[in-house]
Amino acid sequence: MEKISIIGAGTMGHSIALSAAWAGQQVKVYGINDQDLENADKSLTNKLKVMVDNDLFDTEKAHRIRENIRFSTRLEDVISGSTFVIEVIPEVLEMKREMYKKIEGLAGEDVVIASNTSGFKPSLLAEEMARPNRFVVTHFWNPGHLIPLVEVVKGKHTDEETVQRAMNVLTEMKKKPILLNKEIPGFIGNRLQYALFREAQALLDSGAATKEDIDAAVTYSIGRRLPVTGPLMTADMGGLDVFSAISNYLFEDLSTDQRSGETLSRLVEDKKLGDKSGAGFYEWEKSVSEQLNAEREQTLIHFLKNDLKADGEIAE
Repeated sequence: MEKISIIGAGTMGHSIALSAAWAGQQVKVYGINDQDLENADKSLTNKLKVMVDNDLFDTEKAHRIRENIRFSTRLEDVISGSTFVIEVIPEVLEMKREMYKKIEGLAGEDVVIASNTSGFKPSLLAEEMARPNRFVVTHFWNPGHLIPLVEVVKGKHTDEETVQRAMNVLTEMKKKPILLNKEIPGFIGNRLQYALFREAQALLDSGAATKEDIDAAVTYSIGRRLPVTGPLMTADMGGLDVFSAISNYLFEDLSTDQRSGETLSRLVEDKKLGDKSGAGFYEWEKSVSEQLNAEREQTLIHFLKNDLKADGEIAE
């Protein structure tokens, strides 16, 4: 097994650490200060409790998982002995580049440095690195411990050994890694997600339907199919002649907006940013937020348990 270090103890950082530790890997996590690590430890404890309550594992296993994770505010201690470093810091290009310089100064030449960026091209991130051949993107999805997908993206200098090591470590973590054959902004998942989001905005702005009905159109139709079949397999099952015919007359009427829609732009201007500010497209009272976040977590756990059963990781 690779010896994993995670740089960043925030929402994604400690969730990725949980995934690694659950798979039996020893993992070290770097946080910027004691408060950062205290918050991460508290969130980790809560996540473990929820997973125990949902029979993903028992309290004894939860204790072993927690013992596999070590937090530190000393970067040199976290990097020491590591063979695979995952960077999970804010999406600020220069901040990431500076961190890579620090990591390269502390790590051995064969250490892989992976970024959890959700959009930056790996070649752009690795532009100032001494060993760009050892750099790769591993984009986990939030929540990192419950969503199986990880997008692996190689830069123009990334060598095949680095790609294979990334795929191997993610498979060991019980993730479902996919490999992009080329660098493209937003990778695969976000391009698909934002294509749907653009059309949803256009429908709302045009007055075609209410926000509630636009959301319902997804959750009660394609949202029910997507956990089983993706868009291309869905087309195969529905008949490519049918999907081709619909594409030919519908594509010309779909949104091609190049910027955020009118409603979204106005909400952001008014500092109505959604759940985190208390209002967005919807009103977010604390009780509503807690209920919906809990429901989403339960749904993700349901699908994860099905995955683990299918893979023989937990009993039927």
